[in-house]
Parts: sequence; C-alpha cells; structure tokens
Amino acid sequence: MDHRVDGSADNSGEAIDDRPIPRLAREISAGLVGLETLVERLLIALLAGGHVLIEGAPGLAKTRAVKRLAGALSEPFGRVQCTPDLMPADLIGMQVFRRGSETFDFIAGPIFNALVLVDEINRAPPKVQSALLEAMAEGQVTTGGETRRLPELFMVAATQNPIEHEGTFPLPEAQLDRFMMRVDLTFPGKASELAILDMVESELLTQQLPVTHPVMREDVLKAREDVARVHLSPALKDHIVRLVIATREREAHKLGKNIAHPVSPRGSLALAAAVRARAYLRGRDHGLPEDVVDLAPDILAHRLALTWQAEAEGLTTRDVIARLLDHVRPY
Repeated sequence: MDHRVDGSADNSGEAIDDRPIPRLAREISAGLVGLETLVERLLIALLAGGHVLIEGAPGLAKTRAVKRLAGALSEPFGRVQCTPDLMPADLIGMQVFRRGSETFDFIAGPIFNALVLVDEINRAPPKVQSALLEAMAEGQVTTGGETRRLPELFMVAATQNPIEHEGTFPLPEAQLDRFMMRVDLTFPGKASELAILDMVESELLTQQLPVTHPVMREDVLKAREDVARVHLSPALKDHIVRLVIATREREAHKLGKNIAHPVSPRGSLALAAAVRARAYLRGRDHGLPEDVVDLAPDILAHRLALTWQAEAEGLTTRDVIARLLDHVRPY
C-alpha cells in the first residue's frame, strides 16, 4: 500500500501521484504554508469519519484550510458563521408553510452538507451546540418530529478563537468529546511568514482556477474501506488502551491527582481509528507506536478535565498527555 500524502513530483522528474487521496492532500497544501500537520489531521478525520476542532488566534488560516478541503471535494459544502443570537433553525433548517399547496415544506439548513464549517463555534449559544451534538454523534437531526439522515460523508470542521471570551459560550465536555481531534495552531516563524506574503502576492496577481478534478465521494468511501483494513497489532491496541486507562488511575502514578475527569472508551476508539488513517496516509498497512505518540495529544487532551489545583499550577491537558506518553511505553 502506498498512499503517502507527500507523493508529489520532485526535482528528479518523478511522476506525480495522481491517485485521489494524494491529489486531495496536494490541493489543500497548495494554498497553505507551514500547516502540514493540520492538513494531515483534516485528512485523517475525513478518512476515519470524524470531526475536527481547530483552535488558534485569528489569521492562522483555520477557515482557509477547511475551504481548500471543500474546494477539492466534489461534495456540497456549508458554512455557519456563529453569533450569540444564532438559532438551531439557522443550522438545521425549518418548516415553511406554502399557501398554494397548504402544506409545510422543510427547508434544509447548512448542516445537510457533506462538509460543514462551523466558524467560531464558541460563539454559538448552548441550544445551537446541542443541535450539533445529535448531528455529530449520530449523523442525523430531528426537527418537526421527523428524523432526517445527513450525507454519508458528513464531517464537521469547527474553529474557535482562544483569546476572546466576551460573548462566547465555552463548549461543554460532552460537545468536545464528539470531536475526534482538537488541533491547536501556533504563530508561524519568520521563514513561513515570508512564504505567506509571497503566496498571497502571487494569488493577487494571478487568477485562481477551480479544481479541475475534484475527489469524488466514491474515492473517499473506497479509501475509508482501505483504512478499516489497516492492521493494528495486539501490542499496539494494548498500548492505546493502557494510555487511556492511565488517565483513570488516580492513585497509580503522580499525574493521577491532576485529573478530575478521565478519558472515556470513546478516546480509545478515536485514537485507534486515527492511527489507522495516519498509517494509510503514510503508505503503510499497519499502525506503529509512533502513530500513537504523534496523535495522542490531539485525540485525548480535549477529553480530559484537570483539577483546579492543576490548572492553578499552569498545567494543561496536553502537558498531562505528554507526561503519560513518557509513563506508558509500548511493549
């Protein structure tokens, strides 16, 4: 199996890998600088059927990355710009009365697209966040007493700005747990920022053409089947489970006293699925311990809750996961 996301041509003249998933990775990366990890995480979520929460300061290309993914897929794309006065009907849709036929017709909201960008999700009020909960967990919504299925490739990519707190509604733990992973973006370095300037200048001077060969639904579904066949050895599964269970062993190690709420089995399932998808993207038919180490912070950290003493000491959930990875080693 060879589906590496970096399978593009190099200076030696090697042919470009034109298979759907490598092509999708190139289309997303072409308009981004220094966001290789985010691109991989978006692809992992797409192939594993999960959702992604992207957190970072304004201007770090969170929305741009998701829009580039949408532009490279043949599936319909919806966007919700969250505000404190947003209503569930703005997300799900509503029943509209038709005078001529004297009937009610359902007008679908943006949630019925295959890829949904929920921008600044922490500005959405609790009712809207609750409406998202059923959609993300079960792939369906219920309105007007009727349950409606969402598209087969349904995926939510949400963004949030961590530096603003006025007019925001922090996501509850139940909502956070529905995200397969949470990706934290940091500011770029000097070289990356210069590259961003050059890229934007080039885009202003040249007409941006649409993607000529978008990746089709069938291609993604086929890739998902291949991902499901990626082998996880008993030792690797044991490593995943021991890592998750370590968050519940408050008396077994010194980190336990910092954890108020541990990771549920959903964390084990999400980490295993993400390991399979990462292995597939890197051209392997089996997962490795390095996949667990790389993905664990993004998969598990947002599923933890720390004690107030740990937070007062400046400890973060990512710190805890990093230390647990040192404590729980693969056999």
